[in-house]
Amino acid sequence: MALILAKSQEAQKAYRLVQGLQHQFVKKLNRLSESLGEQQEFEEVTWLRDEGVHGGGSRFEARDEKIFNTGSVNISQVHYNKDENKNLLCATAISTIIHPKNPHAPSLHMHISLTELQNGENYWRLMADLNPSIFHEEDKISFDAMLKESAKEHFKEAMLQGNKYFNIPALKRHRGVSHFYLENFTTQDYAKDLEFADSFGNAVINSYVTIVEQALQQRVSCSSRDISMQLKYHTLYLFQVLTLDRGTISGLLIHNQNDLGIMGSLPGYVDRDLLHSWAKNVPSPQDELVKTIADAINLEGKIDNATKLQFAYIIREHYKKYPNATEFLASGNTIPMTVENHSAITESLTP
Repeated sequence: MALILAKSQEAQKAYRLVQGLQHQFVKKLNRLSESLGEQQEFEEVTWLRDEGVHGGGSRFEARDEKIFNTGSVNISQVHYNKDENKNLLCATAISTIIHPKNPHAPSLHMHISLTELQNGENYWRLMADLNPSIFHEEDKISFDAMLKESAKEHFKEAMLQGNKYFNIPALKRHRGVSHFYLENFTTQDYAKDLEFADSFGNAVINSYVTIVEQALQQRVSCSSRDISMQLKYHTLYLFQVLTLDRGTISGLLIHNQNDLGIMGSLPGYVDRDLLHSWAKNVPSPQDELVKTIADAINLEGKIDNATKLQFAYIIREHYKKYPNATEFLASGNTIPMTVENHSAITESLTP
């Protein structure tokens, strides 16, 4: 069966927007592979929710192992029939993470989504954060300047929320060096907000590709220490995603039909022992979650598809056992009601 889009014009316009951003980003990343890598294009993987009746999506995964550690550019639309027992009507999103193989080239996370509620209201979620394993000030300056120019009057608020959202209390540091986050964003002018989301997404893509291309051309020497620093940072990235990131956890709790897509943000390898050591830094019962996640990783620290599926199971079981533990998840100035907007989460909590 084919993917069936939501009926509203707002949702269909949002889906065309994320499709366009996905196309632009993948095209530019493929050009990097063509000029600097192994000429291996990103490969598309599709998935359907309820055989396409209630949406689905596609993701393009990196295949060039010379340039990318891992990389995934995901779009999706999940929607429901009118139901007085549900608040959510439709969610449309692009969510992407690129982890370059070169430790001197920063990773990028970007998320843009539109949520529609049963009462006709809608709001956007816009995120972009630069994540270097090894800090290069010129990259941050360039990325921040792009964010300031594209966000204009929203820049200050987005950076404040981003610095709060990407804080990791247990490690007394942040994930990444540049954090942009607008939650529940709307000006009540849909056309204006749609245009802003589109221009913001294109600005992030263009800025990041330029930064990475320059890094791959100019920072070609990598020491064993550089590789070690990257592994430690990738471990921190996985720790933040699986224990704090509200978007990831909410996605897993809402449904279980796109686990590998949701886990597409994870790097290829982490330091298992380092991750295990951080369990003592987090409050109960999250210490139990960290230990169980670390135990699921093999001694090599490889994060393959089987391990990702195991993570999804572990996380669902944890929040089934400790439903109030969602209070430990990250937030900006407001907390999105992503899970609460569903009538129940029993589907995803069933093994």
